[in-house]
Amino acid sequence: MTTEPTPTVRLRPGAPYPLGATWDGKGTNFALYSENASAIELCLFDEQGHETRYPLTEQTAFVWHGYLPQVGPGQRYGYRVHGEYAPEKGLRFNPNVVLLDPYAKALDGTEQFDEGVFGYVPGGDDTVMQTEEQRGAPLGIVTDGVSFDWQGDRRPTIPFHQAVIYEAHVKGLTMTHPDVPNELRGTYAGIATEPILFYLRELGITSIELMPVHQHVDDPFLLDKGLTNYWGYSTLSFFAPDVRYSAEARRGNPAGAVDEFKAMVRALHQSGIEVILDVVYNHTAEGNHMGPTMSFKGIDNPTYYRLVAGDERHYFDYTGTGNSLNVRHPQTLQLIMDSLRYWVSEMHVDGFRFDLASTLARGLHEVDQLSGFFTIIHQDPVISQVKLIAEPWDVGEGGYQVGNFPVNWAEWNGIYRDDIRAFWKGDGGLASEIGYRLTGSSDLYQNDGRKPYASINFVTAHDGFTLRDSVTYEQKHNEANQEGGNDGHNHNLTWNCGVEGETDDPAIDELRKRQQRNFLATLLLGQGTPMLLGGDEIGRTQGGNNNAYCQDNEISWYDWASLDEELLAFTKKVIGLRKAHPALHRRKFFSGRNIRGEDVRDLVWLRFDGQEMTDDDWTNGQTQSMGLFLDGDGLDDIDEHGEPLRDDHLLLLLSASHVDLPFQLPELGGCGAWELLLDTSDDAASGTEQAGEESTLRGRSVKLYRCQRG
Repeated sequence: MTTEPTPTVRLRPGAPYPLGATWDGKGTNFALYSENASAIELCLFDEQGHETRYPLTEQTAFVWHGYLPQVGPGQRYGYRVHGEYAPEKGLRFNPNVVLLDPYAKALDGTEQFDEGVFGYVPGGDDTVMQTEEQRGAPLGIVTDGVSFDWQGDRRPTIPFHQAVIYEAHVKGLTMTHPDVPNELRGTYAGIATEPILFYLRELGITSIELMPVHQHVDDPFLLDKGLTNYWGYSTLSFFAPDVRYSAEARRGNPAGAVDEFKAMVRALHQSGIEVILDVVYNHTAEGNHMGPTMSFKGIDNPTYYRLVAGDERHYFDYTGTGNSLNVRHPQTLQLIMDSLRYWVSEMHVDGFRFDLASTLARGLHEVDQLSGFFTIIHQDPVISQVKLIAEPWDVGEGGYQVGNFPVNWAEWNGIYRDDIRAFWKGDGGLASEIGYRLTGSSDLYQNDGRKPYASINFVTAHDGFTLRDSVTYEQKHNEANQEGGNDGHNHNLTWNCGVEGETDDPAIDELRKRQQRNFLATLLLGQGTPMLLGGDEIGRTQGGNNNAYCQDNEISWYDWASLDEELLAFTKKVIGLRKAHPALHRRKFFSGRNIRGEDVRDLVWLRFDGQEMTDDDWTNGQTQSMGLFLDGDGLDDIDEHGEPLRDDHLLLLLSASHVDLPFQLPELGGCGAWELLLDTSDDAASGTEQAGEESTLRGRSVKLYRCQRG
């Protein structure tokens, strides 16, 4: 239902900046970018869904704008954008579709496919323009942006080399926790409860990396199967926190999701924990040419998407999702930067992990370090100062770019994951690769101005097997996804320890537990920035599903009722050891010199007979065990008082061999005796052993010693 504006709320010219809906205490300014539209109508909706339209007649530099006095927080709104409907030209304007403002800070709900979201008539191709009303996209809500009390919030500002990242899903982390109130489970408010905060503090992580919280879309093909897009890598709004994870939205106040998210960040900061967001700026939820029209596609398709030259009906797709954002266009770059800046400045987040980041770096086709995206990030005084983490690949040609991102960027090190998995699987010929991975991957990051912490080390992540499943399954078991087993990775580099799936065999069970401890010890005791997949520390399983993107159920949620207490205690212990010893989280690569410029043997690689490894040991393909001596006087760094940084001498022993080895403890650094700090084959092991004597290193195990200096 449409009515004419009343004289008391007559539209004023307003301003072209900032984009979106901005309340100033007396009214709201609305601004929308479209360089190809012929006309735009601002549409206000009341609680009954009645619509009032206001033609935006002011246009400045392709920004259509207007100001409405007396319109303020809580007002629901959308746009109708007029122009040519000519898919073959890349133009998909259709005023019959109510569109979401790309800059909306809050949304009134999720998409409603039954109310229509298509700019064309479904059932054929996309050439026939839709003439029926389409109101299925969520509406934006005007927010005040100033009322939240941050209570003097201060960022933890964890130095990258001291960070321990914990990847988690808002819903999965809290959904079944017995001490989180039912009404808060699965929400931002649930994470802010003391049981979750206490757990994270006690675990020892410094930074929580949340899987996508931007409002996303549940794809129809999943809904038809009774599934949803649980992971959320199908973004619709780059500014609005998803209402699916909001306790306030459940209470009928969707705009409350904004303050609820802020309260979560504030609570995590008060616990000394940073908040990193997994963000998806490479594509949107609108899919390919046959996808829905909810926002960008109907506002200005050629501006926001990369279209195929000479065939503008179709989209470049470097992501496998149907489209790629057009980061070559200044307005799309501005959208991304405005979004990032908003989440840092207004929502107080501490960093970002960029999904399929190679897509953002593409010029005309190839991945380009000098692309506009990198340049503008590097120059921005706000964004350049937070943690920037790339998933350094996409599905396009030349998209695998591990080691190639610029200074100031850290990367998910997929090479680390593969090498460590293969080593503990028992594959040979990996000695030199393991040497690089344990010392910060200098082969990837040392020659471009970066430091060891640029390597985000991980052995498991949301995409793939959990840690427990990686030692329990060699084949994916994705039947619940209803895709005939065609989804998910086939090259998993996992070993099931002799039996596929769960078993009652005590010997296999013991080996699997040891292998999990081996992975955790390797991850947390090596150089680089460790990232732990949330739930691995309690033995979380997905039943062999290595692509649980659509499983919003017990497959993906933490099973708090059956957590592995021994594994959790072990994880806490190893994180504690990492934090206690700066030699395990160096800020600089090994150089053979200390802070005074003196030559030192800051690391020494050892064979199990106590002798130094030779060139043949690194290359013969037979080496499956090694020792790493870390000189506590060779850190090449200073402490907080400006004094040379020192640590204990440390000795790390690893063996992927299936047989026990007599490892001779070295006489290095003046060490006469070695104190055992960790043994993955025996959690209770402790004591002191003399240098020069043999110590049994059990097959498939890790040991860490500290030197007792004379």
